[in-house]
Amino acid sequence: MTDVAANRNPSRIGTLLTARRGRDRFDFTDVLTYGYLLLGLLIMFVPVAWVVLSSFKTPGNLSEFPPTLLPAKIETAVVEGFGDPLPLFDVRMEDGSTRRLAQIGRIGLNARMIDPENPEAGRMVVKSVDAVPVRQFHLAVENYSRLLATSGTEIWRFVYNSMFITIVATVITLIMNSMAAFALSKYRFRGSNAALVAILATLMIPATVVLVPTYLIVAQLGLVGNLWGVILPTVATPTGVFLLRQYMLTIPDELIEAARMDHASEWRIFWRIILPLSSPALAVVAVFSILSRWNDFLLPLIVLNDRESFTLQLALASYQNQYEIQYDQLLAMTTLTALPLAFSFIFLQRYITSGIASTGVK
Repeated sequence: MTDVAANRNPSRIGTLLTARRGRDRFDFTDVLTYGYLLLGLLIMFVPVAWVVLSSFKTPGNLSEFPPTLLPAKIETAVVEGFGDPLPLFDVRMEDGSTRRLAQIGRIGLNARMIDPENPEAGRMVVKSVDAVPVRQFHLAVENYSRLLATSGTEIWRFVYNSMFITIVATVITLIMNSMAAFALSKYRFRGSNAALVAILATLMIPATVVLVPTYLIVAQLGLVGNLWGVILPTVATPTGVFLLRQYMLTIPDELIEAARMDHASEWRIFWRIILPLSSPALAVVAVFSILSRWNDFLLPLIVLNDRESFTLQLALASYQNQYEIQYDQLLAMTTLTALPLAFSFIFLQRYITSGIASTGVK
């Protein structure tokens, strides 16, 4: 009986993956739905997988064309008479056979090869198009170890700066946006609609337009080179106010009236009733705030002029200059930078769907 019950109650994941509209066979709409979801999965996760896998590639592997998906390195062999190991290639000969040779050098479209097992046979010249490098799977973990070694204690300073800006700005954003949303959704006063329209109108102003005035205000406050100069200008977001207001409209006014009859203060109503009931919407605003603060580059670029106050995004820019781009270090740093965002999304993702779905119901 237990086995029968288990078969009749499959797991949620199994039910999701096998759900279909047709009873006995897949319906045409099922094919379209699963095809659309698979396409979305590829579009969302293939670039992420590519960056993570590329962070484990050697500089030579990153510069290869056509590029390879999995990290690999070219096998080498020690040949008598040569100080450094030589890369191995599978060469297609004129008679159609394939030989494994070591490449000495390459000039134009031709490559000079030698047999690593019989170097006394002499050197030969083959066409480069007939030579295929012999690769083996290899994770270049030295990219991360070299990153930590070359950065020293600086990288931890960058991590602290980014986390401090993200956490503090998110907390202040949630407090200010929720207070504004509470006032616009539960209080009736003259000009409330005009205030909401004015807040939403700021969405039509590009951030670059107010960048210079923002910098002048930050400079007048003496916050240039200070982390607070990045935090304070962005703590109030019109999107967060709108989302929280629309969600708070769905909270029954009877709860607030009952609390007032019990002589609860407005602050206590806000803190003990409104905020707990608005947790899904707060999680959505928190995710948006974390993504925005952690990935912000332009405002920290003009405000933080001291390397000790750099964020991770500014540190990423230091791996490229007018002469070269250190792709191996850049990709490793990018992967480490994206990890906190992934963890925060995993932690808050169960609130996101319910928060967005419930916003604007009323």
